[in-house]
Amino acid sequence: MAKEGLSKEQEELVDRLIKAGLQKNIARTLVFVASREETKSREIEDATDLRQPEVSIAMQELRGKGWVTKRDIKKEGKGRPVHGYQLDKPIEEIIDEIEEKEKERIQEIKENVEEIKDLADSVF
Repeated sequence: MAKEGLSKEQEELVDRLIKAGLQKNIARTLVFVASREETKSREIEDATDLRQPEVSIAMQELRGKGWVTKRDIKKEGKGRPVHGYQLDKPIEEIIDEIEEKEKERIQEIKENVEEIKDLADSVF
C-alpha cells in the first residue's frame, strides 16, 4: 500500500497555519484530520511524517482547543488502544478562530508601535 501523505495544497495550508502561529506538528495534524471523515493515530503518523509522541501531543492540543474529538475503537487482542479522531467543528469555524487570534495579534502590534512612538517622543 502506498503511503498517503499531504498534498501540495495541504502542505501550503500547513505553511500558512504556521505563519498564523500554530506549531508545525499541530498544523500538520489538523490539516490531515480535516481531510478525513475519521482517522487513526497511525494514519496521521504515516501521512504527516510525525512520530507517535508528536501526534499524541498535537492531538492533546487540538482536543484542548475543542477542534478535534477522540473516540475509542474496539480492538481485538492486546496492545495499545486504538483511537479514532475527527474534527469537532467545521474547518471554516476553526479558521475563523485563527483569524480572530491573528486580528488580536495585529491590534497588539499596532498598540505596541504607537507606545514605542510615544515613548520615543518623550525620551528624545
